[in-house]
Amino acid sequence: MPVPSSIFTILLLTADTEVQTQFKHVLKDAAVTIAREAASVKTRQPFDAVILESRTGDELTALPAYIDPAHTLIITGSRAVLKRTAKMMQTMNHSNGTAANGKVRDASLEGYLEMKMGDFVKGMRNGSARNLHPILISEVERPLITSALKETQGNQIQAAELLGLNRNTLRKKIVELRIPMKRSRGKTARTV
Repeated sequence: MPVPSSIFTILLLTADTEVQTQFKHVLKDAAVTIAREAASVKTRQPFDAVILESRTGDELTALPAYIDPAHTLIITGSRAVLKRTAKMMQTMNHSNGTAANGKVRDASLEGYLEMKMGDFVKGMRNGSARNLHPILISEVERPLITSALKETQGNQIQAAELLGLNRNTLRKKIVELRIPMKRSRGKTARTV
């Protein structure tokens, strides 16, 4: 299944070209729609976030009905506030690529796991632990299987396909790792 090229859809409502340029640079991985005012937006898609230049404070009432404030992050402020927000977001993006020791690290899942496992292994070594491999595998395997089961609403056949496991292997791991399973037809949860 192809991965979408952008993760977030953002509507930026400002007439200030400097603010537009700053946010385009900061939000390069997002799909950004830029307009001077909400009424000029041609698309009726829902947005993950709306960044709104506020002059009077009444701009939120002018948002189109298809933008639901209960399901959309809304950032509003003056031009100066939006410029500071863009700079802050840029600083946060830059610092996310740097570890505490100043070395650059990637933001991938592998990079994150490498950093966390490094801390885990270092802590275990200081405690004179042995047999880290089975301990670590079980610690990773349990939340992975749980997440796959949640994603498939408890369907073990679909979860096994998602994980690349045989259905019987998945069932065995559910029992070994004591992963709670919900019974079908509304019965209460039980641990298998």
